[in-house]
Amino acid sequence: MRVTKHEHAALTIRDSGNTLIIDPGSFTSPLDDLGDLVGIVITHEHADHWTPDHLDRLRKYAPDVPIYGPEGVVQAAAGYEITVVHPGDTLALDPFALTFFGGTHAVIHESIPVVDNVGVLVNGDFYYPGDSYAVPKGVDVKLLAAPVGAPWLKIGDAMDFVLAVKPRQAFAAHDMTLSVIGRNMGRARLRWATEQNGGEFFDLEPDESIDI
Repeated sequence: MRVTKHEHAALTIRDSGNTLIIDPGSFTSPLDDLGDLVGIVITHEHADHWTPDHLDRLRKYAPDVPIYGPEGVVQAAAGYEITVVHPGDTLALDPFALTFFGGTHAVIHESIPVVDNVGVLVNGDFYYPGDSYAVPKGVDVKLLAAPVGAPWLKIGDAMDFVLAVKPRQAFAAHDMTLSVIGRNMGRARLRWATEQNGGEFFDLEPDESIDI
């Protein structure tokens, strides 16, 4: 299974010629080289995690591809057929097995409504929390995509999240709101947190991959 980081929060996971896409949003360039696209997961409704342009382009490539997200995505993406997923749900998209965690977006500010958010575990190995610090309890995470920069994110909280997950490998995601200096500072902190439990941290740039 190969996990590829794209700009900001977008990820592609490939296995046996099949592709799963997570969070193709407004800070992400059009995705290509998709192989057999079997599913799209949108962790929550914010535009940096999905756009109509991305969905239209992907559905043109794979017209029947199923799209999954929490209730808030269904409301925000009216006109698209979205299958609702909740924390604790599991589903099979051969060759991918998905399990969902969390339920709510991290708090940005008391004046801003908290929206639905799901983290997703792929094949029991790769975990991405969306915009949250939801820990997949009881899971031995082989690879973690850890958010590193956001209006809701304090780097100490992000470090504590990585310490709690204890991944064997990790890389930073959700990073297009940062300067190069800020991104590198954040990566260094997440590297430290990953290494505290014997894990290995990777400085992935857009379109770079890790094999699990």
